[in-house]
Amino acid sequence: MAGCRSKTAVADRMFVTAWDAIHPELRYRARHLANGNHDFAEELLADTSVKALIFMRRSPHMITDARGFLYVVLRHVFLDATRRNRAQDAALDQGGDPQQKIESAGDAGPSTFRYVELQQSLERLNIAVSALSDEQQRLFEFRFVEDLPYHVIAERLGINAPLARKRIELLRKTLRLVFGSRVA
Repeated sequence: MAGCRSKTAVADRMFVTAWDAIHPELRYRARHLANGNHDFAEELLADTSVKALIFMRRSPHMITDARGFLYVVLRHVFLDATRRNRAQDAALDQGGDPQQKIESAGDAGPSTFRYVELQQSLERLNIAVSALSDEQQRLFEFRFVEDLPYHVIAERLGINAPLARKRIELLRKTLRLVFGSRVA
């Protein structure tokens, strides 16, 4: 147990050090990949951070250049998003349920280990979300459940888009703190 915690702590330090060092460059690169679309660039960065941290926690010994690794993960996240969008567009062009076609085109699904890991993460996320205020829960639902763009969220809340973006940024920070305290 203590060895697992120290391995996680080492991986977390490695991630934070690399992330802090190149975050502005990663943000610039994400915006470039997203053709200036701020929302898509932020989603790329969020997915990059999650995927990189998960990998670093699982296999910290495999990382020799954490900064370079973050760029590679960003590129892979972008390619995955592009492929997913193409698959959805193709499914829509052919008619039918795009999600069903995408799922049937993939492999048989996650391994049992990955499934359990995802279930545990969802349980921790549910606990973290239930600890949020009603307003934060509504923001969470708009952005992460309904996947609404910032301008639509702003309209629903009667605020401007930059304020909606800021509130969601603060929500992400709050969730990281709550989620992190439950993990450690």
